[in-house]
Amino acid sequence: MKNTPFTQKHIDLGAKMAEFAGYNMPISYSGINDEHAAVRNSAGVFDVSHMGEFILKGENALDLIQRITSNDASKLTDGKAQYSCFPNKDGGIVDDLIVYCLEENKAYMLVVNASNIEKDWAWVQQFNDKQVEMHNISDKTCLLAIQGPNATKILQPLTDKDIMNLKYYTFTKGTFAGVENVLISATGYTGAGGVEIYFEDKDDNASKIWDAIFEAGQKGGIKPIGLGARDTLRLEMGYCLYGNDIDDTTSPLEAGLGWITKFTKPFTNSGYFENQKEKGVSKKLVGFEMLEKGIARHGYDIKNFEGEIIGRVTSGTQSPTLGKAIGMGYVDMHHSAIGADIYVSIRNTMLKARVVKMPFV
Repeated sequence: MKNTPFTQKHIDLGAKMAEFAGYNMPISYSGINDEHAAVRNSAGVFDVSHMGEFILKGENALDLIQRITSNDASKLTDGKAQYSCFPNKDGGIVDDLIVYCLEENKAYMLVVNASNIEKDWAWVQQFNDKQVEMHNISDKTCLLAIQGPNATKILQPLTDKDIMNLKYYTFTKGTFAGVENVLISATGYTGAGGVEIYFEDKDDNASKIWDAIFEAGQKGGIKPIGLGARDTLRLEMGYCLYGNDIDDTTSPLEAGLGWITKFTKPFTNSGYFENQKEKGVSKKLVGFEMLEKGIARHGYDIKNFEGEIIGRVTSGTQSPTLGKAIGMGYVDMHHSAIGADIYVSIRNTMLKARVVKMPFV
């Protein structure tokens, strides 16, 4: 099991630790509900250094990205980022990712999911037939997500860059807490605002930045946040988790990701997806709330009133913000309308739920 540069910090803070994507990661510190509320109401710090980062450089870097991602990366200029995915050859998704434009037409950073680093690296490599310079910097890159409505206000004194006015999905590079060459990005996985900061794991940078953030946030009540609250926060926003809500068998169009699937240029299997868009999908990822007591979990069957299986649950939890059980799952199209009643099979009992609009909060 791998450690991140912050693993000892988590242990010293008494975090409940567990394996995730091959890393020893904090699941919770003070409790999921408490940490969830801290992010929604003020600010919290996530160690997400397990994520993968690839640098692509050269005159053909953009061409390679365009051929393997569903979104249109030609729209990116210096300092802009874009959510996208790698479609596969079978109508599914290799991974979802964020593309950062470091230097227009010349240098990009791809940020991929921790569990898919090796798979994604091999996937990109197989299409690199024009000698694009590739660097896998995952093992030497630290990544902290400081999320919440007070996050940028707390962090602003630590940098001379104007991060309080960073537009969503843009980034800047500069000195942060005395550490040079830090990339500060207005991205995140919580829907609560804030930034993500990338920096090199060298010269005790990790400790310097971690300690500076918590010192700056002492009065603002900043808290360390584990993966448990990361999951409840993203689910309230209806954000997909790879391996749960999207995978090698799910189409981006089925997952409601048509907005990152652009047919302005050819990409892997784009003809298939374009045809799917024209004909319409047969199943769709929907959000639902439980009307009877019970929590839907990944893999549970979704049924109609007659007890016939019409889909499956991909994610589910008790929403700390709403105080009710919510979930996401794929259902047949004719059961996907907002307001439709569906039933989740929990321990052989059909519990009523209703399809609702996402995000949940």
